[in-house]
Amino acid sequence: MRALVYHEAGKSSWTTVPDPGVRDPGDAVVRVDVTTICGTDLHILKGDVPEVEPGTVLGHEAVGEVVETGPEVRTVRAGDRVLVSCISACGRCRYCREAAYGQCRGGGGWVLGHTIDGTQAEFVRVPFADMSLHPLPGAVRSEDAVLLSDIHPTAYEVGVLKGAVGPGDTVVVVGAGPIGLAAIVAARLFSPERVIVVDPAAGRLRAAREVGADVVADPAEEPERLIEDVTGGMGADVALEAVGIPESFELCTRVVRPGGRVANIGVHGKPVVLHLEKLWPRNVTITTGLVDTFSTPRLLRMLAAGRLTASPLVTHAFGLDRMEEAYGVFSDPGNTGALKVVIRRE
Repeated sequence: MRALVYHEAGKSSWTTVPDPGVRDPGDAVVRVDVTTICGTDLHILKGDVPEVEPGTVLGHEAVGEVVETGPEVRTVRAGDRVLVSCISACGRCRYCREAAYGQCRGGGGWVLGHTIDGTQAEFVRVPFADMSLHPLPGAVRSEDAVLLSDIHPTAYEVGVLKGAVGPGDTVVVVGAGPIGLAAIVAARLFSPERVIVVDPAAGRLRAAREVGADVVADPAEEPERLIEDVTGGMGADVALEAVGIPESFELCTRVVRPGGRVANIGVHGKPVVLHLEKLWPRNVTITTGLVDTFSTPRLLRMLAAGRLTASPLVTHAFGLDRMEEAYGVFSDPGNTGALKVVIRRE
């Protein structure tokens, strides 16, 4: 089969690799019909994730058809159309019993495209299939469902739930990339008074308005003063960091009100200065996290019912054999306007 293989920092290729097969009794092999690229994949290609060994097939998001299952798989069978979760869960360890699947100690967690071959390929082996695959209703488009492999559960769980967004809150989202846009969608589910979005790209600010932002601001336009003015000097109830750089995290800590919450969603590759000397007397709560995907079944039901926005986040589509071109477009959003790209079997 063909797959996108990581070789070393800055080097990958769309090349031929052996077809995957069932190795363990709980495995399933899925034919990939739709996949996508995550910002984490770009971090890997930069060499920021040293656990990824040369020769690994990248990718952790997909929708496809089950073609083979191990003897212990009970919830899916060959021919089923399924969502492949970015998190695999053994279902037996302490963390899985607590629905903290991202911390699985039984061989799961974030493994696809990280410690085992991933989804940016024609086929993928999915471990712990009963816990890691979700059958899809016929009414749900594959191009929409693939966004529930990672970014929607991440925004919902790590951002909105950990940030405890509630009715009447002022929510500030710093970063209007795919995760930030998904965070806007998720925040709107909890009836905040307003959602304010900060991002330097005009195109992303337009996208933020399309999915529900009430106020948008460029970082060069003194967003701290804007937020202070809009909130009557109080500051944000919740600030969601959706970039993964020191400047965006520190901005969140400056705009949050006393007693407010900062939920860090972004993947950070560099140290961040934590100004505890300013934060501790203000009763600010800071949360971090890797997605667990316990919310995926609920989000799928909401998507099927038309209560969850997905399509506006997709800006480009490619065939599988244009994987390298898709990476080029996704990695240069300033020139291409890319948000989320989908790559599909043609």
